[in-house]
Amino acid sequence: MRAIGIVLAGGNSKRMKELSNKRAIAAMPIAGSYRSIDFALSNMTNSHIQNVAVLTQYNSRSLHLHLSSSKWWNFGRKQGGLFVFTPTITSESSDWYRGTADALYQNLTFLKSSHEPYVVIAAGDGVYKLDYGKVLEYHIEKKADITVVCKTLAAGEEVTRFGLIKTNKDGRITQFEEKPMVASSNKVSCGIYVIRRRLLIDLIERCAMEDRFDFVNDILVRYRDLKKIYAYQMDTYWRNIASVESYYQTNMDFLKPEVRDYFFRKYPDIYSKIEDLPPAKYNPGAVVKDSLISAGAIINGVVEHSVLFKKAYIGNNCMIKNSIILNDVYIGDNTVIENCIVESRDTIQANSTYIGTMDNIKIVQEKNKRYT
Repeated sequence: MRAIGIVLAGGNSKRMKELSNKRAIAAMPIAGSYRSIDFALSNMTNSHIQNVAVLTQYNSRSLHLHLSSSKWWNFGRKQGGLFVFTPTITSESSDWYRGTADALYQNLTFLKSSHEPYVVIAAGDGVYKLDYGKVLEYHIEKKADITVVCKTLAAGEEVTRFGLIKTNKDGRITQFEEKPMVASSNKVSCGIYVIRRRLLIDLIERCAMEDRFDFVNDILVRYRDLKKIYAYQMDTYWRNIASVESYYQTNMDFLKPEVRDYFFRKYPDIYSKIEDLPPAKYNPGAVVKDSLISAGAIINGVVEHSVLFKKAYIGNNCMIKNSIILNDVYIGDNTVIENCIVESRDTIQANSTYIGTMDNIKIVQEKNKRYT
């Protein structure tokens, strides 16, 4: 493909509450065995993009460990590869990334040293499948300066945390509001863009000269009427996980057979770093209904309509319902957990009870005595 890829994975969101205390949003576990960034990286390699840069910053240790080898996404070629860039202190700059445009500016060398004519920019917190090659074809067909991938959300969904778009009949964006107070449209930006590499370099350098740091506000919104910015409509599954509610619902979506089939059984595949773990073990007395259980888990109690990640342990007489149990959690006997997200590497004492509601998902964090 005639494009390089950039994954923006350095951000944080207060909407994630305690869940982002340990890790970047792009490193959030998804569907039992994946990380959020796996979807963008898999889309890149499935679209035959060979050079991909991941820009990290906030709480990036877990993300760096996950990205320690590029072979899992088939980027380990003699030509191309997976590059991870963090803010670098130099004689000219000692700043962290002050925004998405500034993150691109601080890594301008990657853009200038590449030879591909186009750039695909994607956020690391989206769960979706997309052939970026089709977006590039649309971009070229429309003779666009910038193409923004968008999704029309269903009525009633929270849209004000996204960029909202309006287009004309030809697909050109006529209005772009970033996180407005009041929604004027239900068509949202998915945080995926296609742009010519030379134009991106020019726009980023101009932003830096004017002390502007945000790609959306200082490029997409500012140049809306000056550049030909088009919207590419996505009609398949897409979710952004950057809030507790959306993270919970995204994982629960994988309990639906049609969602699992779409991501796990239909070409192309989603790739992730693999751990050598035994299959899940169901001891006598275990009852599991409508749940997703990952490798290394040991079940003794009752699990209903829940997602259990790798190496979760459920004790005797436990009741786990409508909940997400993250990696390496030990849950003691006679524990009740309902409508909760249990943070990774937690130890839940026996006879504990944690109950949230569907409107207020409870985040459970307990000190892990196994590692003290």
